[in-house]
Amino acid sequence: MIRVVLADDHRMVRMGFRMIVEQQMDIRVVGEASDVDEALQAVLESHPDVLVTDISMGGEKNGLLLAERLAESHADCRVLVLTMHAEQEYLRQALERGALGYVLKSSSDETLVRAIREVARGGTFICEEMLGDFIKDALAGVDPLAEALTPREAALVSYAVKGYSNQTIAESLGVSVKTVESQKTHVMAKLGLHSKPELFDYAVSHGLVTL
Repeated sequence: MIRVVLADDHRMVRMGFRMIVEQQMDIRVVGEASDVDEALQAVLESHPDVLVTDISMGGEKNGLLLAERLAESHADCRVLVLTMHAEQEYLRQALERGALGYVLKSSSDETLVRAIREVARGGTFICEEMLGDFIKDALAGVDPLAEALTPREAALVSYAVKGYSNQTIAESLGVSVKTVESQKTHVMAKLGLHSKPELFDYAVSHGLVTL
């Protein structure tokens, strides 16, 4: 029996997916959660095989944070992202944070069930709507996150990881210090990063800056 916890901040959405999942003889929902803390607690209490989580719980990318925390805790629970976000950058971020599956909420019921079964086995599942572009990018050696940055954002990252002050960056880009600060926050959120060391590592490893 595959044990599943559903994490989504919309109760009606959880109810709908619970009905889909529990029609299967080999899958049982053992817990529900509406935020990161509830989901972590449900995992600790219920010991599920799969956590099905949205990306945007509470309007933030908390589903990605949740996947990251589970990966760090070495919990014996695999993460399947079930979301409305069809952008490749979200898929890449989810996989980088330890998720094994990515399914759009617009996908069929059968797709969700197949994804749960595959992820429970430790396999990777990406729904067809996302898989084509993902494979194309992989074959072309393209990183969707790196490609998503505008030239100005890439320049800002380059200055930031080299240790330039906000004042110096502002003067170089011809903008205000306040604009630099807001753009830094935007870029960090766009790349799913939380600290300057993470930005440094990501910029170097993805060729966003040459030191």
